[in-house]
Amino acid sequence: MDKTTFVTRSSMPPFEEYMEEIRPIWESHWLTNMGEKHIELQKQLCDFMHVDHVELFTNGHMALELALQAFEMDGEVITTPFTFSSTTHAIVRNNLTPVFCDIEPEHYTMDVSKIESLITDKTRAIVPVHVYGNVCDVEEIDRIAKKHGLKVIYDAAHTFGEVYKGKSVAAYGDASMLSFHATKVFNTIEGGAIVCDDENIGKRMYNLKNFGIREDEQLAEVGANAKMSEFQAAMGICNLRHLDEEIAKRKNIYELYMSELQDVKGIKLCSPQEGLEKNYAYFPIYVDPAEYGADRDELFSRLAAEKIYPRKYFYPLITDYECYKGKYDDSGLENAKRIAAGILTIPMYADLEEETVHKICDIIKR
Repeated sequence: MDKTTFVTRSSMPPFEEYMEEIRPIWESHWLTNMGEKHIELQKQLCDFMHVDHVELFTNGHMALELALQAFEMDGEVITTPFTFSSTTHAIVRNNLTPVFCDIEPEHYTMDVSKIESLITDKTRAIVPVHVYGNVCDVEEIDRIAKKHGLKVIYDAAHTFGEVYKGKSVAAYGDASMLSFHATKVFNTIEGGAIVCDDENIGKRMYNLKNFGIREDEQLAEVGANAKMSEFQAAMGICNLRHLDEEIAKRKNIYELYMSELQDVKGIKLCSPQEGLEKNYAYFPIYVDPAEYGADRDELFSRLAAEKIYPRKYFYPLITDYECYKGKYDDSGLENAKRIAAGILTIPMYADLEEETVHKICDIIKR
């Protein structure tokens, strides 16, 4: 096999379908600033997730950063070190102090048993992350937040289309951020959204993504330029039509990986979560070098030699990045440190060929 296989590949609708979707943009010359396509996608997403308020953004990072701004907080925010840098950047860029909580070793989400020990009189919110589509213990996080009067803003970048106990995963917490980046299960090329149940927060999010403009001659607050363009929204409208097919294809790949790898000594897979309808966004494996006979980096190199490129996702930990190292307490993060040293996400996308999946599994087995 001479072709190169990357960890993911963007899903796209048929070319002609997208051309038809953007045709009205040429007629109207309305390219951005909450036009017809933006409004249409916003409504479709509300209907799809059965939620009242969705605000669209140019990317998921700006959605999260402006959501934190909308809640007008200062002080400390409890979050996870096992995430993409965007999560922590959004906190720090709001002049908030991240306080890192360890992860649980089964699904790599925040260890809820350790949250309360981190709460101080400066704590204002919890920013948990649903990792790889694995959902946090939302019930316990909600209980803790209500007990201590804290806001909960989820980084739900990996969970679009997922349902937990009959409710959209994005509908949990005071707000949830979704990413519609090109690599996600559902994409708008670049893009993101905030889901919330508070109409006033929704209005603030709308203002903040448009420079803080409340009316033509009024700047209500210091905002940003984070509006989703009409071309992005049009891609989302197209891709939403094919979402069920996309997830079904990913499920087939997921099940093939599970059947091939579940008994490989030293390779740990995430177990299914009860009550969760998955989107099969990622396929992470944890390499235990003591049992497997090689470490994660050796396996990575062996796959790369065959032109197969997985990703060490998430590595390094947030607390080990140059911009954060030594600035925040990284004690008590034993699980996160261990998982980061052994985690590997292997190729997962809708059009991944079964032949390639078998080849990847054969290399891992060898």
